[in-house]
Amino acid sequence: MSRRVVVTGLGVVSAIGIGRDAYWEALRSGTSGMGTCTALWTRDERSEAFQPIVAEVSGLEAAATALGVEVTRMDRFTQMAVMAADEALADSGLSIGNEDARRIATIVGSGIGGHETQDEAYYGMLRRGKRVHPLTVLRTISSTAPSLISIRYGLRGPAFAIASACASGAHAIGVCTDLIRAGSADMGLAGAAEACLTYGCLMAWNAMHIMSAGICRPFSKNRDGLVIGEGAGILVLEEYEHAVARGADIYAEIVGFGMNADAKDMLNPSMEGATDAMQLALAGHRVIDPSRVYINAHGTGTLANDPTETRAIRAAFGAAADAMAVSSTKSMHGHLLGAAGAVESIASILAMRHSFVPPTINLDEPDPQCDLDYTPNAGQVREIDLAISNSFAFGGLNAVVAFGKAK
Repeated sequence: MSRRVVVTGLGVVSAIGIGRDAYWEALRSGTSGMGTCTALWTRDERSEAFQPIVAEVSGLEAAATALGVEVTRMDRFTQMAVMAADEALADSGLSIGNEDARRIATIVGSGIGGHETQDEAYYGMLRRGKRVHPLTVLRTISSTAPSLISIRYGLRGPAFAIASACASGAHAIGVCTDLIRAGSADMGLAGAAEACLTYGCLMAWNAMHIMSAGICRPFSKNRDGLVIGEGAGILVLEEYEHAVARGADIYAEIVGFGMNADAKDMLNPSMEGATDAMQLALAGHRVIDPSRVYINAHGTGTLANDPTETRAIRAAFGAAADAMAVSSTKSMHGHLLGAAGAVESIASILAMRHSFVPPTINLDEPDPQCDLDYTPNAGQVREIDLAISNSFAFGGLNAVVAFGKAK
């Protein structure tokens, strides 16, 4: 019999707030974190020719100084991961010294890894004749984030990174859940971090012609693309009986996880793959009242994703989809790429905890192809028994996490 897994700690870094409470208040109020690059976009001629709209975390440098010298030497994405992990562990009330560290996993994803380090290294070497920094490899590789977190807290259980593009965070949560269910760990830190608001990376995204020229408008007829963001989300996952025994405050139970591959196309999303992933996540879980279901959609604001996801939700839930609340919080914090599934899972959990569906902002022109209740522009007070977080990545890599109230 598989073991139950619950969420007992949350940590988040985002463009709309550093910390769980700041993040949630921004989601409730429909705050946008989008604007032109500032701190990361002031170097030489790179700031002149290209000024994309992004969702950038402000105040990170000042906050990161408290993390310690070893962390501040690392890439921005690792700093964000450690900051979110610190908050999540403190929030959970876990005392690591009282636990068997060999039974605590550290699974942290990143779609791209230390791209700021890589961008600076190549630019400095090729344009300025600078030597490459000796820590460049450690700063760049995705596994530095889980490695540094495990070192920081002495966590000796399974520890590794997951890279599945925009599904990395959801995959990390799902894989850590499976480890606990199977008895390979009793607890874990799971999530993802991404920080790639660099000249090279954003120029590459711009070349794909899927970045918005203005703001992110998921599901709106006048949408014109995604807005790249940065941030991190870390969840403390715990075997249910262990959490109850220590009197932990349980946010939610992970009631399902579905993952698959479209096996069709590197760029174009598949309705069938997304539908199957949602159904896999809810296998054995019957939706009794669809009006008490919230779906945090992948909702990128691109022309192809939004109608495809809409059709997938309808295919997965049938007529019940009309009663469900859906929203895309990417409209506020941007598309965090590999970290999206982690940060959006936290939004889903908090929505259920506070009985409030965060809005899809900037939805000002209905699209006949996108005909669900997307919670346009203002949040809704609503009782939620089941919260679903969708993540659909390039290459047709799909991951869906379902959260319910622990009973």
